[in-house]
Amino acid sequence: MDGALAKLGNQLPQRIVILRALQLGDLLVAVPALRALRAALPSASITLIGLPWAREFVRRFNRYLDDFLEFPGYPGLPEREPQIRQIPAFFAEAQNRRFDLALQMHGSGSYLNSILVLLGARINAGFYLPGNYCPDRDRFLPFPQHEHEIRMMMRLIEFLGVPLAGEELEFPLSEADWQKFRAVDEAAELMGSDYVCVHAGARYRSRRWPAERFAAVADALAERGLRVVLTGTTGEAELVATVSRSIRAPHLNLAGKIDELGAFGALLRGARLVVSNDTGVSHMVAGLKVPSVIITSGSDPQRWGPLNYALHHNLYHPIECRPCAYFRCPIGHPCALSVTAEEVIAHADELLRHVLQNRRKEVGSSQCVV
Repeated sequence: MDGALAKLGNQLPQRIVILRALQLGDLLVAVPALRALRAALPSASITLIGLPWAREFVRRFNRYLDDFLEFPGYPGLPEREPQIRQIPAFFAEAQNRRFDLALQMHGSGSYLNSILVLLGARINAGFYLPGNYCPDRDRFLPFPQHEHEIRMMMRLIEFLGVPLAGEELEFPLSEADWQKFRAVDEAAELMGSDYVCVHAGARYRSRRWPAERFAAVADALAERGLRVVLTGTTGEAELVATVSRSIRAPHLNLAGKIDELGAFGALLRGARLVVSNDTGVSHMVAGLKVPSVIITSGSDPQRWGPLNYALHHNLYHPIECRPCAYFRCPIGHPCALSVTAEEVIAHADELLRHVLQNRRKEVGSSQCVV
């Protein structure tokens, strides 16, 4: 028994379940914690409880996760409309699996910890808010609400005695992902070209920078000789069309044409630069190591912004009402309007110079004769 892992019990857990039923970006920022957990417990079977879409996440990150259990939602939780008839079967299935360890990595625990204990694991661990229900004082950490989300997840793992394994994000791509991207009609004209991706979508309107400013940035990037590619889901096609109509320069609108996550990742991986709202895309490009300018409107930049400041520039306006809990800003969206197109263009230029300098260094080193 490794003394560092003593909080996990006299016998190291072999069946672990993690409760984090959230969206793409929320799961991507948990990858450093998952990586550390796998390194410490290489033979354990680790199951993720997540929203239906996260089955794909488990397949992509099968280095760290082994199985998936769909969360049916629960009254009072906003992430999914509760599937009431499925809830009893969900808890019965979880209890039948006889997990050794259940980790609450979903949030502060003010509501989730009661759900966690119903999974029936031998040991429960996670976050709690002081003054609220805490299943186990030795294995629950006071919620560090002012820390970055990546480091928050890592802090919990470290609190349990698991050695850390770096804070960098990942987004692995397979050959199948590249094949799916190459199967898109427009992919052929992008392969090998210098293009930038502009992503104007976000789940909440309060998280969106104005469409006309994305268009101004797109025109400026086109003037620099770069091919502009607009990206977005099928549900964001109307928003992206608004951006498209405001762009003067020739560009490619791929909104709704690459909804498959791996193919979309391949598109982003080939870009010279990505300009995006603070959404799942910002964490994808951090994992892909693609330079980006991220505009943070309603969310908390200190909690969700990229950590690699050299490669990712996070622009935001300090405002007291952040983080915003509204779908649409009720006070005129000052957090978004205070970030100008000129600022974004300046940061894009700086990052593009940085990329060009690195390419020259790589070419120079490859031509050295020893």
